[in-house]
Amino acid sequence: MNTQLPLWRSSLFVPANVERFIAKAHLRQADAIILDLEDSVPLSQKSNARDNVGAAAVRVASNGADVIVRINQPWRLAVRDLEAVIGEHVKAICVPKVSCAAHMQFIAEVITELEVERKLPIGHTKLIALIESAAALKHLDAIASSSLRMQGMILGPEDFTASVGMETDREGLLFPNQQIVFAARQAGILPLGFVGSIGDFRDPEAFREMIKFSRRLGLRGGFCIHPDQVTIMNEEFGPSTEELDNARDLLKVFEISLREGRGSAEFKGKMIDEPVVARAREIIAMAEEIVAKEKFLVSSFK
Repeated sequence: MNTQLPLWRSSLFVPANVERFIAKAHLRQADAIILDLEDSVPLSQKSNARDNVGAAAVRVASNGADVIVRINQPWRLAVRDLEAVIGEHVKAICVPKVSCAAHMQFIAEVITELEVERKLPIGHTKLIALIESAAALKHLDAIASSSLRMQGMILGPEDFTASVGMETDREGLLFPNQQIVFAARQAGILPLGFVGSIGDFRDPEAFREMIKFSRRLGLRGGFCIHPDQVTIMNEEFGPSTEELDNARDLLKVFEISLREGRGSAEFKGKMIDEPVVARAREIIAMAEEIVAKEKFLVSSFK
């Protein structure tokens, strides 16, 4: 996976029209704050929410979290949203109800025009595709590689299960999330999400187990709607101390084998080679990024 991808273990939705939520967003310790213009904002409040994004993005970004904006899906609303929010402090746009690669390519084209107009570096604004229907599954590979702006892809469990008439449980959500992982990994972008409902936050231990399972599948972060979910996601989507120590030790053993002219080695009773080492390097890189982010957060609050 591309090591330049962002650290998005937890991305917390905040309605862009609710000031009291925006005011507290920097206290939540989420890697990213999603200023939402879509489902959490009533139609009558869309314009007001859109007008709030610029100032809200400055406040959130100054406290260390990446700013993502989820836009609306109808094309006329989507374009209005993009015209209002593309700017220096918005790192990515989450595009809902993505059905095909052309959908993302259109959004990317509009963003390019706005970046040129606003004298932003071309490519400054990244993209996350939100998959919410079974019809999109056959296009996941094309969607994941649809634009150089693509940074991640995630399944929207509530809308997806509603579209196929099933429950938001592990058994039903396993297959589509695996498809997300395969397509995202192939394209070198972040596989995001978890195998369960985004609305389940009242049972923290059950939620923790769900995140642990999701990470074992290869998912690397997810969206959440409640601050209680953030801490669990940060902990479980990041490497444990034991995992980090193991990765470092594995890398040392492999480097010795390379110096001795061997492309594989034995480590703790198992044979390791380059694919296994790549996973260890990914764990170490993530841990280093987490430390850097934590240091930034500490310094920003002094």
